[in-house]
Amino acid sequence: MTVAVDTKSGGEVVQRTAIALWTVGPGKAELRTEQLPPCGDDDVEVRTLWSGVSRGTEALVARGGVPRSEYQRMRAPFQEGDFPFPVKYGYLSVGTVESGPGPHGPVFALHPHQSRFVVPQSAVTPIPAAVPLRRAVLAGAVETAVNVLWDARPQVGDRIFVIGAGMIGGAIAAVARGIPGAEVTLIDVDEGRAAVAASLGVGFAVADEARPAAAGADVVIEASGRVAGLQLALTLAPTDGEVIVASWFGDQAEPLDLGADFHSRRLAIRASQVGAVAASRRAHRSTGERLALALRLLEDPGFDALLGGTSTWRRLPDVVAALADGTADVLCHTIDWSDA
Repeated sequence: MTVAVDTKSGGEVVQRTAIALWTVGPGKAELRTEQLPPCGDDDVEVRTLWSGVSRGTEALVARGGVPRSEYQRMRAPFQEGDFPFPVKYGYLSVGTVESGPGPHGPVFALHPHQSRFVVPQSAVTPIPAAVPLRRAVLAGAVETAVNVLWDARPQVGDRIFVIGAGMIGGAIAAVARGIPGAEVTLIDVDEGRAAVAASLGVGFAVADEARPAAAGADVVIEASGRVAGLQLALTLAPTDGEVIVASWFGDQAEPLDLGADFHSRRLAIRASQVGAVAASRRAHRSTGERLALALRLLEDPGFDALLGGTSTWRRLPDVVAALADGTADVLCHTIDWSDA
């Protein structure tokens, strides 16, 4: 915080400031100091301890890949600025409530990368004591996984195949493995992702060799972020089945082949998007309940397999550059704000 002098009264005025990440061009970002707003009666002030990088969406933002038609729909909670640039973006933040109503302590919030922030109390969710704070940044990924599975509606004993072994695909597989009798397999082009699958306690197949492994699939979910992954998912889906698409492809304009047996096997493609609760649960589950469930699921230490590297907040501009050029962590890269 900065102390200034009130020249009219001669007293000191505390200016509450924060450090925030702004993406200002393709692969270019800067850290800005900005003044915090005053806390209202129903607001809390949170000091950030960790934030997480959601590689798929944040890579699109970093390179300016959000389609113009989606500028408003894809705004993150508490985002500032507008797409494509400059924009303050992000939505995986863990910190501690230091002032405001209600109990103080560790919380998760859908807030951009920033050292401290003021939000309504309703915008923060307490983190269970059994969840380590760094692991808690995965709450957004696990919440997405819950929504995807509510959309996919797998049954006891199903064979479930998830295309893409990144943070979201891994989270879907980790949640799905808890279904009694389910056989869950992660599929990826990178053989190195087999280690992640093993840590999560699920099967693994390389994309080029996946068809025999997926024989008899009941549920196929695409989470690769690549049109080629969706194409593979269609070849693995059962006759009269559907592919649940968890990815957002942004401005990708690659062709999707709907020839061959797509028509004769009566396949369907259905999107799952976390902005709203899945239709099968929307009448009786709120987004707050869904997020609280995700945080409870994170008591499982197996989710640590989805955490990638860690950087100090000072390196955030380098992280944005890596997101834009495709060299960023495939898993959840975490940002340490402890000394901000």
